[in-house]
Amino acid sequence: MQNNDVMPAWAGALAGVVAGAVALGVAQLVAGVLKPAAFPVVAVGNVVVDNTPAWLKEFAISNFGSNDKTVLIAGVLVVLTLVAAVIGVLARRRVAYGLVGLGVFGVVGIAAVVTRPGAGALDVVPTVVGVGVGAWALTWLLARSVRRSYGDTPTTSGSSATGARAAAWSASGTGAASRASGASVAEPGGGGSSIESPGSPGIPGDEAERPAVMRTGAEPYVFDRRRLLGGVAGGVVVAGAATLAGRVLGGRQTAETARVAVALPRPSVAAKPLPQGTDFGIRGLSPFVTKNQDFYRVDTALIVPHVDPRQWSLRIHGMVDRPVEITYADLLKRPLTESYVTLTCVSNEVGGEYIGNARWLGVRMADVLREAGLQSGADMLLSTSDDGFTAGTPVDVVMDGRDALFAIAMNGEALPVEHGFPVRQVVPGLYGYVSATKWVVDLKVTRFDQDEAYWTPRGWSAKGPIKTESRIDLPKPGASVTAGRTTIAGVAWAQHTGIDAVEVRVDRGEWRQAKLAQVPGPDTWRQWSLDWDLTSGKHTIEVRATDAAGRTQTEQQAPPAPDGASGWHAIQVNVT
Repeated sequence: MQNNDVMPAWAGALAGVVAGAVALGVAQLVAGVLKPAAFPVVAVGNVVVDNTPAWLKEFAISNFGSNDKTVLIAGVLVVLTLVAAVIGVLARRRVAYGLVGLGVFGVVGIAAVVTRPGAGALDVVPTVVGVGVGAWALTWLLARSVRRSYGDTPTTSGSSATGARAAAWSASGTGAASRASGASVAEPGGGGSSIESPGSPGIPGDEAERPAVMRTGAEPYVFDRRRLLGGVAGGVVVAGAATLAGRVLGGRQTAETARVAVALPRPSVAAKPLPQGTDFGIRGLSPFVTKNQDFYRVDTALIVPHVDPRQWSLRIHGMVDRPVEITYADLLKRPLTESYVTLTCVSNEVGGEYIGNARWLGVRMADVLREAGLQSGADMLLSTSDDGFTAGTPVDVVMDGRDALFAIAMNGEALPVEHGFPVRQVVPGLYGYVSATKWVVDLKVTRFDQDEAYWTPRGWSAKGPIKTESRIDLPKPGASVTAGRTTIAGVAWAQHTGIDAVEVRVDRGEWRQAKLAQVPGPDTWRQWSLDWDLTSGKHTIEVRATDAAGRTQTEQQAPPAPDGASGWHAIQVNVT
């Protein structure tokens, strides 16, 4: 007899899925104790991110925005669910098949974990323990689901068979055990079966609870649905509790508690007071300062690192005379600079939302590098995040006098965890992928011809200076507006050069100069607005900006890859 004679395929699939959930829950619990990044789902997801082509990355960001990582994790979990279901179905025939499937799953997880930057021997423990517990859970669920039923003669009464009952399951199948006991059990397709098939006349009620109809001395196995579902419920509880505990132990609460407790020192160099007229206050126009909760987030971290500031340190080494290591407490004691800086993601499409302006507080990177003593020939700063991400920043940009910071605060409060707490980099004038490393823990002074950062071998430009761009915030694309005087407004940016002019035109007519808001310096975006008398019908509105060096943004459309999008932002509106 084969085990799948009595257990339906759906039951095996359910057992496999629940066993997989238990495996992942336990793995997350162990990873929470040892190292959150060692959770196999995160490791596999990171491998996917690392090997994603540029065009697919852009597709994900364009279609899912900041939810791209959530979608990726969901996709990985869906695939794992399907694999677990297949493993469960195979285990109906022989448990050994299921154990081999779980073993393969474990090998994939271990391979993903050990290839992450900074991986150690302990990083494989969550996967190994999770797979081990999952294997036990699968065996236990299958054993609960099949039992022997003893009886004397065929019955049509629907009553339970009499005699002792015992669960039986073996990695080598149950047929041998039946034969050893003298049971007469028919194989699939064979003649002379002693068990009536499901739905046979005279066997009423739930199939899971029907007694087997047998000849005297037979000991057939029957599927027990209630026992399976009871075990499934227990497995779901274990998986959920382990997952929740793993997330808590992963440090989220510890990091957030530590962040709230940070007492920010007063800056040695405070931000310049905002001049009157910095913000037009027009409803629907991006405010000059972006609130922390509204600030865009684009990074490679599938699970946000939760770094305890008491354990954090920044190592500066490489082509320096005096390597430096700074703790968080040391950083807070240093002279701090406060500055308004607009950050832009290289993935930002023309007219996109991956840009924001904030008031940052931190230590000037140039001061720390001078302390370390830059060696001749160094032209790149290879910064590394706590999760292994790297960015390559040109040395000359950091050292030319702009407010490039190791930032500790954002808009008057300690950095939010998702924006890099305890410390991140902020460098005006460069796209974030080459400068704005969050959760930064290491800075290697090196050369572009000797080292590569994360995105460079994936086809992106090595240095990433920000292009002059502008965006229309009002009216919204496709909006219906009333004929007559209409306010057209938006923002323009050219960090670290500054915006000198913004022009607007309708239906490819003449360009008109927009009114510009005031700004505290060249490192922020600038609001603009223009009132226009629009007539009824459909109209196309375009905008272009000119920076303080006299360069007008190009009309030529270009995608974000490899060095940032370009082109004029254009929208269509319906005027009635």
